[in-house]
Amino acid sequence: MGGAEPTAEGRTGAEGDRRRSAAARLASGRDWEGGPTRGLLLLATLLLATPAFAQTESPQQTLKRVEQELQADKSRQKQLDQQSQSLQKELDDLRARLIGLAAEERAQESDLAQLEDTLAKLEAEERERSAALEGERQQIAGLLAALQRLARIPPEAALARPEGPVDTLRSALLLRDTVPALRARADALAGALTKLAETRETLETQRRRTMAARTALADRQNDLSKLVARREELSRQTEEERVQVAQHATRLAGQATDLRQLMERIEAERRAAAEAAAKREAERLEAERREAERKLAAKKEAERRLAEQRLAEQKAAEQKAAEEKAAERARAEAEFAAAQRAPDAETVVGGRMPAVGKVTVRYGESDRFGSTSRGITIQARPGGTVVAPQAGTIMFAGPFRGYGQILIVEHSNGYHSLIAGFGRIDTAVGRRVATGEPIGLMPADGSPDLYFELRRHGQPINPQRGFGTPEGKGQG
Repeated sequence: MGGAEPTAEGRTGAEGDRRRSAAARLASGRDWEGGPTRGLLLLATLLLATPAFAQTESPQQTLKRVEQELQADKSRQKQLDQQSQSLQKELDDLRARLIGLAAEERAQESDLAQLEDTLAKLEAEERERSAALEGERQQIAGLLAALQRLARIPPEAALARPEGPVDTLRSALLLRDTVPALRARADALAGALTKLAETRETLETQRRRTMAARTALADRQNDLSKLVARREELSRQTEEERVQVAQHATRLAGQATDLRQLMERIEAERRAAAEAAAKREAERLEAERREAERKLAAKKEAERRLAEQRLAEQKAAEQKAAEEKAAERARAEAEFAAAQRAPDAETVVGGRMPAVGKVTVRYGESDRFGSTSRGITIQARPGGTVVAPQAGTIMFAGPFRGYGQILIVEHSNGYHSLIAGFGRIDTAVGRRVATGEPIGLMPADGSPDLYFELRRHGQPINPQRGFGTPEGKGQG
């Protein structure tokens, strides 16, 4: 007979030792002289020695799986520790309950012993009292018999008895006094006997209760003992599982270390190759960066030249606008001078004067307050009629600050009329008026003045020039 064939567990352990040994040699560098190709070949050999489900895994996947199993074992170990602590706490609680129940049992036994001792004393007292009662009962029975016999003797016979009459009378009196005392004593003994019987019944009831409590206590102790035994068995099983999990975690930790060292060497070669490729890529990017900088510089130079050209064009445009503005200002001054030389009139270009009278302050002259007038002032006739200078819509009608009663009319093509100095306004906001339509009256006394201001797109213009073309050309 040859040697005993190794068991499956022995073969698995030897196979695991060979895998760890190969991984350790790879990690120490003794089998690395053949370069990365040989290292990968040894790694493939190591992986082929793993179970069938892991043969198709890459080294990274194998390491990840091992680490996941190791983490699962740690979690299970933690759960088992917590379960063990919980079981230990339950065992401690059960032991405390047993101690409490044992103390209760001892107290009940002590009470039962006192009850039994009291019962024994009462039984002894009962026997003594029963014996005494029996002696007294016999004496009382003799006395009662004598009394009955005496009661049956006729008076004539009693006088013929050998005793003297005095003795017979004394005996009768003595028996008459003794009978109530004996009866009271007999009644007292009967009551004591009744109380003694009640006490015995009470003690018997208490004894039955005590025995029932002792039986229940014994049953509970038996149940608790079984429960403690069950908890101890669970605790033992938990401890065994915790030891197995710890051993499995230790084996996984060794396997993870071997794989990690092998992966670190492979990763080092991969990093070296990646660094060389990164260096080449950096050189290429540097060349591209320099080319991009050159193109950017050329672009900026072109943009600078274009900006200078645009700036020159803008300056030329600004100069032209300034020249046009100067020409417009000169033309406006000429129109103002012509307006000053023009005679008074009741009409304006494209419309009518709001009132009939003499123009006392013209557009652009100083008014009575020393400010440049932006309209004209007409010295009208007292109570004269004020008409709309052109068709439009009433935008405002009523008093305004220091102007008194004023009226603002919106016309077409951006024109607005402001008329102040009314004595009475005969129109309302929102109403449409036609050219020359009466809109109010001048004050009825004194020498009233009517102020008339004409605006185009918000800018004051010479009212005597009137309403020009839609674009407002020729207005000053």
